[in-house]
Amino acid sequence: MTKSIRDKIDYIVALITEFAVAHNISTQQAFRYLQQYKGLDFVEKYYDVEHTFSFENTVEDLTAYCKRMGGTLV
Repeated sequence: MTKSIRDKIDYIVALITEFAVAHNISTQQAFRYLQQYKGLDFVEKYYDVEHTFSFENTVEDLTAYCKRMGGTLV
């Protein structure tokens, strides 16, 4: 596994954890929610930009994106 792939994985794992904390849900619930409402696809597609922002800003972006995709967390 290349360093860039490992860095991306580490970032996504940390982001899922931050998303869970921000929404007071478990990391498993956060993962399933982000998967269901295409949040993980969003992070994958826009990783190059999103990883330059703070976790707080990225969690806000993910929350808004998932809401547009039918999610109910605010």
